[in-house]
Amino acid sequence: MSRYLDMVDHPSHVKKLTIPQLQQLAEEIRQELITQLSRQGGHLGPNLGVVELSIALHYVFSTPKDKFLWDVSHQTYVHKLLTGRKARFSTIRTTNGLVGFSSRFESEHDCYGAGHAGTALSAALGMAVSRDRLGTDENIVAVIGDAALTNGISFEALNNIAQSTRRFIVILNDNEWSIAKNVGAIAAYLNKLITHPSYNRLEKEFERFVRRFPVGDIALKLRHKAEEALKGVVTQVTLQPNQDPAISDGRGGYGSSLIFEEMGLRYLGPIDGHDLPLLISSLQHALQADQPVVLHIMTTKGKGFEAALKQPERFHGTGPYDAKTGIALPSPAGAPPNYQDVFGSALVKLCQRDNTLVGITAAMPSGTGLKALEKALPSRFFDVGIAEEHAVLFAAGMATMGFRPVCAIYSTFLQRAYDCIIHDVALQKLPVIFCMDRAGLSASDGPTHHGLFDISFLRSVPDIIGMAPKDEDELVDMMYTATRQSLPVFIRYPRGAGEGVSIKDQPALLEIGKAEVLKNWVPEREPRVVLFPLGNMQALARGAARQLEAEGYNIALVNPRFFKPLDQECLLFFGRAADVVVTLEDHVLMGGFGSGVLELYSEHGVATPVVRIGWPDQFVEHASCVEDLRHKYHLTVEHAIAQIKALCPLCQSGLVRASA
Repeated sequence: MSRYLDMVDHPSHVKKLTIPQLQQLAEEIRQELITQLSRQGGHLGPNLGVVELSIALHYVFSTPKDKFLWDVSHQTYVHKLLTGRKARFSTIRTTNGLVGFSSRFESEHDCYGAGHAGTALSAALGMAVSRDRLGTDENIVAVIGDAALTNGISFEALNNIAQSTRRFIVILNDNEWSIAKNVGAIAAYLNKLITHPSYNRLEKEFERFVRRFPVGDIALKLRHKAEEALKGVVTQVTLQPNQDPAISDGRGGYGSSLIFEEMGLRYLGPIDGHDLPLLISSLQHALQADQPVVLHIMTTKGKGFEAALKQPERFHGTGPYDAKTGIALPSPAGAPPNYQDVFGSALVKLCQRDNTLVGITAAMPSGTGLKALEKALPSRFFDVGIAEEHAVLFAAGMATMGFRPVCAIYSTFLQRAYDCIIHDVALQKLPVIFCMDRAGLSASDGPTHHGLFDISFLRSVPDIIGMAPKDEDELVDMMYTATRQSLPVFIRYPRGAGEGVSIKDQPALLEIGKAEVLKNWVPEREPRVVLFPLGNMQALARGAARQLEAEGYNIALVNPRFFKPLDQECLLFFGRAADVVVTLEDHVLMGGFGSGVLELYSEHGVATPVVRIGWPDQFVEHASCVEDLRHKYHLTVEHAIAQIKALCPLCQSGLVRASA
């Protein structure tokens, strides 16, 4: 039996289907998502929640002329299926496959690329204002989650919309989740709106009313009257005791206006985001508005898949799983723990010993490993929502009061709080500890999530300490060491499994700015090569060292531990005595650890050739795994050896074997 999904090769095909056919299409898309993502993983829950919305948008609007901007854009899988990418959908998040987010380079139907939260409203407003100036007539639609409203950029945009354009549509996709359960006053605000009994009763009447009329001038006027009777009943605080929220307050409104209305946007909803006819009617209604509109829809994250409904946090972004049961495919036997879990477990133990320690996350309790602290010591755990700047400033405030906050934020997201790091933490020498997960590659997520820039943007900040552990045991040592410092400390570590080393019962206190010599040279043997692998580059360095030793090279291996301050004494000693110095880092070469070594050698007149292994000066794409990208961009043993041999004077003179 043929599927309607097989018939949709362009968004215009959606418009040719009847409502019952569209509803069948929705079920087919859900099954496609569940089946395909079970093989390689991906953002299942968010996409199951926006199936009807995505269909309704393409039924009412016409891309690429009309513009859809998706906040974060991890929920664009359905949009991809409906815009000519169905045949390649099985490749999503794999090497040379579809991107897991919207991408201007992938399709004309993706008008704006994204990967971080809070960007859609500002970018969409920029498009709308440009449209108005150009005199064109395309529609601009920003689709944001309720969690986006915890991000300050969203409010900066909301403050500016009504003063900038009259034609602008915001879809507020409210599912009460970002990755974890939404927190804070905004979540409570929206919850009061949808649960207030008077509002709920009137809204049901409004929905029934909407269904009875096609979109037209008379219907629009009647609808507007009905909507006015629903405004201002968001919170019980705005209502007097025993006051009916439908009673006018004498100011032309009813109670206290919604925050969106106060900002000049017309509010419609909330409505059932899985009711296709109602969604279509409401979008058509929004099209006719003479001012910016917010359409508030209620959706269920993971709808259509029982496992995702029961575990929405796990299925926000999942690895491979059984398509029938949702059970995750087992990890290889004996696999070492992930760095994030090592961090989470270690922080719990440190917090149990030190009452000044607290953990802070920006809506990523599971991804950072802080879920363990939330469970063990909930009073010491703080989730501030998708608000990295606030997280850093919040930590700074706590630090002034004698606490030692641990901010667990992905490297890629910490970029958003750079000013706060400099102005509020480092300038005041506050002892905030930053644990930067996903430093290096986040392979399947791609360039918006790679943590490849933190060393370069932190090296220039005075009065900080920067570390990178070689394994999970050293991560715990660095965390413990950080708790004994009076300056800001930054610890970067990769996504995924550790090295499989055992972790000591009592962590060691590391000397700040001192490297660890893992293997020194054999006396009186040439040529001498020293390798400085930072963090998770140890395996690559050891592989190169073994092969070079087999060919007669004299190898020293040093774990730098610190990217700020550098161990100048160690670097200068080996630099002056070596024939070739090699730095290795899971970071861009521009301004990274290797650049710091070159700067040091330049200042001290060390002329020894330096081979720098790291990522190039470009945005690195996504792939199925880290190894695919390392091979493509030459972060390999073979490339390192070739570079060493090209710069080694004794190798070029043919003396390597003779000295062996």
